[in-house]
Amino acid sequence: MVEFKVVVSDPKTGRAYNVDASGGAAGAIVGKKIGDEVDAGPLGLSGYKLKITGGSDRTGTPANKSLPGAGRKKLLVAKGTTGFHPKMEGQRRRKTLRSKEITSDFVQVNAKITAYGDKALEEIFPAKPADDKKAGAEKPAEKAPAKKAAEKKA
Repeated sequence: MVEFKVVVSDPKTGRAYNVDASGGAAGAIVGKKIGDEVDAGPLGLSGYKLKITGGSDRTGTPANKSLPGAGRKKLLVAKGTTGFHPKMEGQRRRKTLRSKEITSDFVQVNAKITAYGDKALEEIFPAKPADDKKAGAEKPAEKAPAKKAAEKKA
């Protein structure tokens, strides 16, 4: 059974949401290519349309939108290529890149919203209470140095 995560980016707010896709929802994406627009209904986002922007497989190999086919290929790449960040000017390197067709080997698929549905994304993906705990955890950490200063004076 095909299973991967779809990272849905919202260009209006700049936020990203993780959606687990398995079974029929994942099957709707398999066979598509980077740059294709798909209906997000099977992912639980009725009315939304997504444009596939990239992805990676189980080994972390990034997908490249300029490679045809469905497998991995070793290419000599230079600046501006997905998955390569040169250290020196003019540097080139042979890197393994995945082709643009989404297959069952993918673990993560990146997509951005191109058409919005009736429900807001905040309703579909409620805020996690863990975010509030992180904000609250910072306050006691700020108080701790003040206690040490008071102990040193005494």
